[in-house]
Amino acid sequence: MEEIDPLALDRQLCFALAATSRSVVALYRDELEPLGLTHPQYLVMLALWEASPRTARSIAADLRLEPATITPLLRRLEDTGYIRRERDSTDERALAVTLTTAGNALRGRAERIPVAIASRLGWPLNRLESLKDELTSLLAVIDGIE
Repeated sequence: MEEIDPLALDRQLCFALAATSRSVVALYRDELEPLGLTHPQYLVMLALWEASPRTARSIAADLRLEPATITPLLRRLEDTGYIRRERDSTDERALAVTLTTAGNALRGRAERIPVAIASRLGWPLNRLESLKDELTSLLAVIDGIE
């Protein structure tokens, strides 16, 4: 019987996740380019389309980014006219982020992206949804370890 190498690259969860992530993000990049968004900016916009206004800190937390990492993303989105940043009226230490009219309008153009990605992958939506659920469960397990 052939012995299985536990350190073989193709057996590593970290490699499969990293390689898949890079490849999927590249597919998104092709879809986001006409909108003038990078993938990280798209994630910020998704968070804001769920709730706006919200604090920069809450966006960073939802995206699992350090608060300092979110600042340049917000600055670029503000420069494009999609968001507005201002001090929160109830807490001057917090930065409130609000969608502009242009940012709200962009949502309509972005609604085609999930369908386009699913189509390019060639998997049925229920299979992609199941994969997303499994990854979300794995993330919850990791959160419990930390």
